[in-house]
Parts: sequence; C-alpha cells; structure tokens
Amino acid sequence: MAVSISVLLLLVVLSVVFLRSGGLKISHALVCVLLGFFLASTSVAPTIADGIAVTASVVSSINP
Repeated sequence: MAVSISVLLLLVVLSVVFLRSGGLKISHALVCVLLGFFLASTSVAPTIADGIAVTASVVSSINP
C-alpha cells in the first residue's frame, strides 16, 4: 500500500497538535492510530520495530 508523504505529514502534525493541546479525545486517538497504521506500511517500519525491540531488551536487563 503506497502512502504519500503528505498524508503522513498531516497525521504527524495533527498528532503533535492534539497531544500538546492537553486532553486526548476519541477523535484524536483515531488520528494517532491512523498514523501508526500508515507508518507500518512505509519503509521505516522495520527500523521502528528494531528500535522498540532494542529498547525493550535494555529496559528488561536493568535490575532495580
């Protein structure tokens, strides 16, 4: 599925505005979900998944 950069940019801007404005409503959460969905179909998805996996392994290796 090809996603244009303009759609991703619009969703990123909307997500940042919604999160900075305070409360996150259902419509705002939907925009964030759509952003995640569209990011998953880009070439950045494997990099994001690897970064999350590395972060999880670092956090799990920390002993309190």
